[in-house]
Amino acid sequence: MEDILKQLRRGLIVVILLIVVMLGLMVGMVVVNILPESSLLAKVEGKDPASSFEETRKKTMWKAPDISSLTDEDEKKLVEYGRDLIANTSRYLGPNGTVGKLTNGMNCQNCHMDAGTKPFGNNYSAVYSTYPKFRARSGTKETIVKRISDCFERSLNGSRPGPAEMNAMVAYIRFLGTGVKKDSIPQGAGLEKLAYLDRAADPVRGALIYQSKCSSCHGAKGEGILTEDKNSFVYPPLWGPQSYNDAAGLYRISNFAGYVKNNMPFGASYENQLLTDEESWDIAAFVNSQPRPHKNQADDWKDISKKPVDYPYGPYSDRFTERQHKYGPFKPMVQLINNSK
Repeated sequence: MEDILKQLRRGLIVVILLIVVMLGLMVGMVVVNILPESSLLAKVEGKDPASSFEETRKKTMWKAPDISSLTDEDEKKLVEYGRDLIANTSRYLGPNGTVGKLTNGMNCQNCHMDAGTKPFGNNYSAVYSTYPKFRARSGTKETIVKRISDCFERSLNGSRPGPAEMNAMVAYIRFLGTGVKKDSIPQGAGLEKLAYLDRAADPVRGALIYQSKCSSCHGAKGEGILTEDKNSFVYPPLWGPQSYNDAAGLYRISNFAGYVKNNMPFGASYENQLLTDEESWDIAAFVNSQPRPHKNQADDWKDISKKPVDYPYGPYSDRFTERQHKYGPFKPMVQLINNSK
Protein backbone atom coordinates (compact mmCIF):
# COMPACT_ATOMS: atom_id res chain seq x y z
CA MET A 1 0.00 0.00 0.00
CA GLU A 2 2.82 2.39 0.88
CA ASP A 3 4.51 1.63 -2.46
CA ILE A 4 1.32 2.53 -4.29
CA LEU A 5 1.06 5.84 -2.37
CA LYS A 6 4.69 6.69 -3.17
CA GLN A 7 4.09 6.04 -6.87
CA LEU A 8 0.97 8.21 -6.79
CA ARG A 9 2.92 11.04 -5.12
CA ARG A 10 5.70 10.78 -7.74
CA GLY A 11 3.12 10.79 -10.51
CA LEU A 12 1.39 13.84 -9.04
CA ILE A 13 4.70 15.71 -8.80
CA VAL A 14 5.50 14.90 -12.44
CA VAL A 15 2.07 16.12 -13.53
CA ILE A 16 2.50 19.38 -11.56
CA LEU A 17 5.94 19.94 -13.10
CA LEU A 18 4.54 19.37 -16.59
CA ILE A 19 1.74 21.86 -15.93
CA VAL A 20 4.24 24.46 -14.71
CA VAL A 21 6.43 23.98 -17.79
CA MET A 22 3.43 24.24 -20.14
CA LEU A 23 2.22 27.42 -18.41
CA GLY A 24 5.68 28.91 -18.76
CA LEU A 25 5.75 28.13 -22.47
CA MET A 26 2.28 29.65 -22.94
CA VAL A 27 3.25 32.86 -21.14
CA GLY A 28 6.40 33.09 -23.26
CA MET A 29 4.38 32.72 -26.46
CA VAL A 30 1.95 35.45 -25.35
CA VAL A 31 4.83 37.83 -24.58
CA VAL A 32 6.40 37.15 -27.97
CA ASN A 33 3.09 37.86 -29.71
CA ILE A 34 2.40 41.04 -27.73
CA LEU A 35 5.82 42.69 -27.73
CA PRO A 36 7.31 43.82 -31.01
CA GLU A 37 10.53 42.17 -32.04
CA SER A 38 12.48 45.40 -31.50
CA SER A 39 11.24 45.58 -27.89
CA LEU A 40 12.30 41.98 -27.18
CA LEU A 41 15.69 42.62 -28.73
CA ALA A 42 16.05 45.78 -26.70
CA LYS A 43 15.25 43.90 -23.49
CA VAL A 44 17.78 41.17 -24.33
CA GLU A 45 20.39 43.85 -24.98
CA GLY A 46 19.47 45.63 -21.76
CA LYS A 47 17.93 48.66 -23.51
CA ASP A 48 14.68 50.46 -22.77
CA PRO A 49 12.21 49.86 -25.66
CA ALA A 50 11.12 53.52 -25.62
CA SER A 51 14.68 54.79 -26.00
CA SER A 52 15.30 52.21 -28.73
CA PHE A 53 12.26 53.54 -30.61
CA GLU A 54 13.55 57.12 -30.29
CA GLU A 55 16.95 56.08 -31.64
CA THR A 56 15.29 54.49 -34.67
CA ARG A 57 13.09 57.56 -35.13
CA LYS A 58 16.10 59.87 -35.15
CA LYS A 59 17.96 57.71 -37.66
CA THR A 60 15.01 57.69 -40.08
CA MET A 61 14.07 61.35 -39.63
CA TRP A 62 14.09 63.34 -42.86
CA LYS A 63 17.06 65.65 -43.38
CA ALA A 64 17.08 68.45 -45.92
CA PRO A 65 19.63 68.13 -48.73
CA ASP A 66 22.51 70.61 -48.86
CA ILE A 67 22.28 73.28 -51.57
CA SER A 68 26.06 73.20 -51.88
CA SER A 69 25.69 69.73 -53.43
CA LEU A 70 24.22 71.27 -56.60
CA THR A 71 26.71 71.38 -59.45
CA ASP A 72 24.62 73.22 -62.04
CA GLU A 73 25.31 76.89 -61.28
CA ASP A 74 22.07 78.17 -62.83
CA GLU A 75 19.97 75.69 -60.86
CA LYS A 76 21.90 76.46 -57.69
CA LYS A 77 21.32 80.20 -58.11
CA LEU A 78 17.58 79.65 -58.64
CA VAL A 79 17.27 77.34 -55.62
CA GLU A 80 19.21 79.78 -53.44
CA TYR A 81 16.89 82.61 -54.48
CA GLY A 82 13.90 80.41 -53.66
CA ARG A 83 15.29 79.70 -50.21
CA ASP A 84 15.95 83.39 -49.60
CA LEU A 85 12.37 84.21 -50.59
CA ILE A 86 11.09 81.67 -48.07
CA ALA A 87 13.40 82.87 -45.29
CA ASN A 88 13.14 86.61 -45.97
CA THR A 89 9.80 86.99 -47.74
CA SER A 90 9.13 90.46 -46.37
CA ARG A 91 12.42 91.84 -47.64
CA TYR A 92 11.30 91.12 -51.19
CA LEU A 93 7.50 91.07 -51.02
CA GLY A 94 6.49 92.71 -47.73
CA PRO A 95 5.00 96.19 -47.12
CA ASN A 96 8.34 97.73 -48.12
CA GLY A 97 9.45 94.92 -50.42
CA THR A 98 12.16 95.45 -53.03
CA VAL A 99 10.29 93.33 -55.61
CA GLY A 100 6.66 94.00 -54.72
CA LYS A 101 4.37 94.95 -51.86
CA LEU A 102 2.23 91.85 -51.57
CA THR A 103 2.19 90.58 -47.97
CA ASN A 104 1.62 91.44 -44.32
CA GLY A 105 5.31 91.57 -43.36
CA MET A 106 5.65 88.00 -42.13
CA ASN A 107 8.08 85.55 -43.72
CA CYS A 108 7.17 82.11 -45.04
CA GLN A 109 9.53 80.59 -42.49
CA ASN A 110 7.49 82.08 -39.67
CA CYS A 111 5.20 79.11 -40.33
CA HIS A 112 7.67 76.81 -42.15
CA MET A 113 10.57 76.69 -39.70
CA ASP A 114 14.17 77.06 -40.87
CA ALA A 115 13.02 77.81 -44.41
CA GLY A 116 10.94 74.63 -44.47
CA THR A 117 13.67 72.23 -43.36
CA LYS A 118 12.94 71.51 -39.68
CA PRO A 119 11.46 68.08 -38.76
CA PHE A 120 7.85 68.56 -37.58
CA GLY A 121 8.36 72.27 -38.22
CA ASN A 122 5.83 72.37 -41.07
CA ASN A 123 8.61 71.50 -43.51
CA TYR A 124 8.39 70.97 -47.26
CA SER A 125 9.80 67.43 -47.39
CA ALA A 126 6.63 65.83 -48.80
CA VAL A 127 5.34 68.69 -50.96
CA TYR A 128 7.00 67.82 -54.25
CA SER A 129 6.33 64.09 -53.85
CA THR A 130 2.59 64.55 -53.20
CA TYR A 131 1.63 67.37 -55.59
CA PRO A 132 -0.35 67.75 -57.77
CA LYS A 133 -3.08 66.34 -55.55
CA PHE A 134 -6.78 66.70 -54.91
CA ARG A 135 -7.65 68.94 -51.97
CA ALA A 136 -11.15 68.90 -50.55
CA ARG A 137 -11.03 72.57 -49.50
CA SER A 138 -10.90 73.79 -53.09
CA GLY A 139 -12.53 70.68 -54.52
CA THR A 140 -9.86 70.59 -57.25
CA LYS A 141 -6.56 68.97 -58.07
CA GLU A 142 -3.99 71.53 -56.97
CA THR A 143 -0.45 72.22 -58.16
CA ILE A 144 2.45 73.46 -56.05
CA VAL A 145 1.87 76.90 -57.57
CA LYS A 146 -1.69 76.88 -56.24
CA ARG A 147 -0.43 75.71 -52.84
CA ILE A 148 2.10 78.55 -52.62
CA SER A 149 -0.51 81.06 -53.80
CA ASP A 150 -2.83 79.92 -51.00
CA CYS A 151 -0.10 80.54 -48.43
CA PHE A 152 0.41 84.07 -49.73
CA GLU A 153 -3.31 84.80 -49.71
CA ARG A 154 -4.03 83.23 -46.30
CA SER A 155 -0.98 82.96 -44.03
CA LEU A 156 0.61 86.14 -45.43
CA ASN A 157 -2.79 87.81 -45.95
CA GLY A 158 -1.68 89.08 -49.34
CA SER A 159 -1.61 88.11 -53.01
CA ARG A 160 0.36 85.61 -55.07
CA PRO A 161 3.88 86.52 -56.25
CA GLY A 162 4.97 87.00 -59.86
CA PRO A 163 6.40 84.24 -62.08
CA ALA A 164 10.10 84.82 -61.31
CA GLU A 165 9.64 84.50 -57.55
CA MET A 166 7.12 81.67 -57.93
CA ASN A 167 9.52 79.69 -60.14
CA ALA A 168 12.33 80.14 -57.62
CA MET A 169 10.20 78.93 -54.69
CA VAL A 170 8.96 75.92 -56.68
CA ALA A 171 12.58 75.09 -57.57
CA TYR A 172 13.57 75.27 -53.90
CA ILE A 173 10.68 73.06 -52.80
CA ARG A 174 11.47 70.60 -55.59
CA PHE A 175 15.09 70.50 -54.41
CA LEU A 176 14.04 69.78 -50.83
CA GLY A 177 12.13 66.78 -52.17
CA THR A 178 15.31 65.26 -53.61
CA GLY A 179 15.34 61.54 -52.88
CA VAL A 180 11.74 61.42 -51.65
CA LYS A 181 9.78 58.86 -53.67
CA LYS A 182 6.60 59.89 -55.46
CA ASP A 183 3.53 59.87 -53.16
CA SER A 184 5.63 59.03 -50.10
CA ILE A 185 5.76 61.04 -46.89
CA PRO A 186 9.08 61.04 -44.97
CA GLN A 187 9.43 60.75 -41.21
CA GLY A 188 9.00 64.20 -39.65
CA ALA A 189 7.09 65.73 -42.56
CA GLY A 190 4.71 68.62 -41.96
CA LEU A 191 3.24 68.82 -38.47
CA GLU A 192 2.71 66.25 -35.75
CA LYS A 193 -0.94 65.32 -35.25
CA LEU A 194 -1.61 65.42 -31.51
CA ALA A 195 -4.20 63.16 -29.91
CA TYR A 196 -7.53 64.86 -29.28
CA LEU A 197 -8.25 65.90 -25.70
CA ASP A 198 -11.18 64.45 -23.74
CA ARG A 199 -12.30 68.04 -23.17
CA ALA A 200 -12.53 71.23 -25.15
CA ALA A 201 -9.33 73.23 -25.60
CA ASP A 202 -9.43 76.12 -23.13
CA PRO A 203 -8.56 79.71 -24.23
CA VAL A 204 -8.51 80.91 -20.60
CA ARG A 205 -5.90 78.36 -19.59
CA GLY A 206 -4.10 79.11 -22.83
CA ALA A 207 -3.90 82.81 -22.00
CA LEU A 208 -2.06 82.08 -18.76
CA ILE A 209 0.40 79.74 -20.49
CA TYR A 210 0.89 82.25 -23.31
CA GLN A 211 1.80 85.05 -20.90
CA SER A 212 4.34 82.90 -19.06
CA LYS A 213 5.93 81.08 -22.01
CA CYS A 214 5.21 82.96 -25.24
CA SER A 215 4.72 86.69 -24.64
CA SER A 216 8.44 87.47 -24.22
CA CYS A 217 8.93 86.79 -27.94
CA HIS A 218 5.51 87.38 -29.48
CA GLY A 219 4.40 90.26 -27.26
CA ALA A 220 1.77 90.59 -24.56
CA LYS A 221 -0.75 91.57 -27.24
CA GLY A 222 0.51 89.11 -29.86
CA GLU A 223 2.08 91.92 -31.86
CA GLY A 224 5.46 90.23 -32.44
CA ILE A 225 8.86 91.91 -32.45
CA LEU A 226 10.01 93.88 -35.49
CA THR A 227 13.55 93.97 -36.88
CA GLU A 228 15.52 97.19 -36.40
CA ASP A 229 14.63 98.45 -39.88
CA LYS A 230 10.97 97.57 -39.17
CA ASN A 231 10.67 95.78 -42.51
CA SER A 232 10.19 92.31 -41.07
CA PHE A 233 9.70 90.42 -37.82
CA VAL A 234 12.24 88.76 -35.58
CA TYR A 235 9.27 87.00 -33.98
CA PRO A 236 5.99 87.16 -35.89
CA PRO A 237 2.67 88.56 -34.69
CA LEU A 238 0.22 85.84 -33.67
CA TRP A 239 -2.88 87.97 -34.05
CA GLY A 240 -3.82 91.47 -35.14
CA PRO A 241 -3.70 93.13 -38.58
CA GLN A 242 -0.25 91.82 -39.57
CA SER A 243 -0.85 88.18 -38.65
CA TYR A 244 -2.27 85.28 -40.66
CA ASN A 245 -5.93 85.58 -41.56
CA ASP A 246 -8.81 83.32 -40.52
CA ALA A 247 -8.52 81.17 -43.66
CA ALA A 248 -4.94 80.08 -42.93
CA GLY A 249 -4.07 76.51 -42.05
CA LEU A 250 -2.82 77.50 -38.59
CA TYR A 251 -6.27 78.88 -37.77
CA ARG A 252 -7.32 75.26 -37.27
CA ILE A 253 -6.26 74.59 -33.69
CA SER A 254 -5.16 71.02 -34.39
CA ASN A 255 -2.56 72.43 -36.79
CA PHE A 256 -1.52 75.18 -34.39
CA ALA A 257 -1.28 72.74 -31.47
CA GLY A 258 0.91 70.36 -33.49
CA TYR A 259 3.04 73.29 -34.57
CA VAL A 260 3.79 74.68 -31.12
CA LYS A 261 4.32 71.22 -29.58
CA ASN A 262 7.58 70.67 -31.47
CA ASN A 263 8.69 74.25 -32.10
CA MET A 264 7.69 76.51 -29.19
CA PRO A 265 8.78 78.21 -27.08
CA PHE A 266 12.15 79.18 -28.56
CA GLY A 267 14.58 76.24 -28.52
CA ALA A 268 11.96 73.50 -28.67
CA SER A 269 12.14 70.64 -31.17
CA TYR A 270 10.75 67.14 -31.53
CA GLU A 271 13.81 66.01 -29.56
CA ASN A 272 13.34 68.68 -26.90
CA GLN A 273 9.64 69.36 -26.39
CA LEU A 274 8.93 72.09 -23.84
CA LEU A 275 5.12 71.97 -23.78
CA THR A 276 2.67 69.20 -22.90
CA ASP A 277 -0.07 68.20 -25.33
CA GLU A 278 -2.68 69.93 -23.14
CA GLU A 279 -0.66 73.15 -23.00
CA SER A 280 -0.27 73.06 -26.79
CA TRP A 281 -4.03 72.68 -27.35
CA ASP A 282 -4.87 75.44 -24.86
CA ILE A 283 -2.34 77.90 -26.32
CA ALA A 284 -3.78 77.18 -29.77
CA ALA A 285 -7.29 77.88 -28.46
CA PHE A 286 -6.17 81.19 -26.94
CA VAL A 287 -4.20 82.45 -29.94
CA ASN A 288 -6.94 81.53 -32.40
CA SER A 289 -9.59 83.23 -30.28
CA GLN A 290 -7.90 86.59 -30.85
CA PRO A 291 -8.85 89.08 -33.64
CA ARG A 292 -7.16 88.78 -37.02
CA PRO A 293 -7.83 89.63 -40.68
CA HIS A 294 -10.81 87.95 -42.34
CA LYS A 295 -10.81 86.30 -45.77
CA ASN A 296 -13.95 85.47 -47.72
CA GLN A 297 -14.15 81.66 -47.77
CA ALA A 298 -17.37 81.29 -49.76
CA ASP A 299 -15.57 79.20 -52.39
CA ASP A 300 -14.10 76.78 -49.84
CA TRP A 301 -15.62 73.37 -49.08
CA LYS A 302 -18.24 72.91 -51.77
CA ASP A 303 -18.76 69.51 -50.14
CA ILE A 304 -19.23 70.47 -46.49
CA SER A 305 -19.07 66.82 -45.39
CA LYS A 306 -15.34 66.93 -46.20
CA LYS A 307 -14.59 69.71 -43.71
CA PRO A 308 -12.10 68.71 -40.98
CA VAL A 309 -13.72 68.39 -37.56
CA ASP A 310 -11.83 71.44 -36.28
CA TYR A 311 -12.67 73.74 -39.17
CA PRO A 312 -13.93 76.81 -37.29
CA TYR A 313 -16.65 78.03 -39.68
CA GLY A 314 -20.01 76.56 -40.65
CA PRO A 315 -22.08 75.34 -42.25
CA TYR A 316 -21.51 71.73 -41.22
CA SER A 317 -23.05 68.43 -42.17
CA ASP A 318 -23.47 67.41 -38.50
CA ARG A 319 -25.34 68.64 -35.41
CA PHE A 320 -22.35 70.08 -33.55
CA THR A 321 -21.99 73.81 -32.89
CA GLU A 322 -19.48 76.13 -34.50
CA ARG A 323 -17.85 76.63 -31.09
CA GLN A 324 -17.35 72.90 -30.61
CA HIS A 325 -15.89 72.64 -34.10
CA LYS A 326 -13.42 75.35 -33.13
CA TYR A 327 -12.36 74.19 -29.64
CA GLY A 328 -13.67 70.63 -29.23
CA PRO A 329 -14.12 68.19 -27.70
CA PHE A 330 -13.54 66.53 -31.06
CA LYS A 331 -13.80 62.87 -30.11
CA PRO A 332 -17.64 62.78 -30.36
CA MET A 333 -17.37 64.19 -33.89
CA VAL A 334 -14.82 61.61 -34.94
CA GLN A 335 -16.95 58.85 -33.42
CA LEU A 336 -19.99 60.06 -35.36
CA ILE A 337 -17.97 60.03 -38.61
CA ASN A 338 -16.65 56.53 -37.91
CA ASN A 339 -20.12 55.21 -37.09
CA SER A 340 -21.52 56.59 -40.32
CA LYS A 341 -19.01 54.71 -42.47
